[in-house]
Amino acid sequence: MRAERWKWDVAKASVLVVEDEWMIASLIETILHRLGYGVVGPAATAKASIGLLDCRPTLALLDIQLGRETSFPVADALAQRRIPFAFVSAYGRLGLPERFADRTVLTKPFSTEALARVLSTLRGDDTDAST
Repeated sequence: MRAERWKWDVAKASVLVVEDEWMIASLIETILHRLGYGVVGPAATAKASIGLLDCRPTLALLDIQLGRETSFPVADALAQRRIPFAFVSAYGRLGLPERFADRTVLTKPFSTEALARVLSTLRGDDTDAST
């Protein structure tokens, strides 16, 4: 029974998770699984995240600040590959470069419902926001 709960709905997508705080990464991963998404990562550095792009995620969630670096190189690589992504940050849009002004930012802390809405928006399916 428990295995069914974690079954990945292939139609939903796989999500690259870029987050340097283990507890938050684990929480995001758990929520994604409960919503039926596959998870790529999580990765705590820009270099590791870019390496995971070979796994072909269909969506991505990026913490802006990764220790002493940012996830902006990952965002650039995702944009180049046309993979939809959103930033996840406790600071909102603070420090976000102009080239990412049109990107969604999910502010920490967030609810499961807020994360589901962001993922639905990234997928271009706003009708799925209630999952």
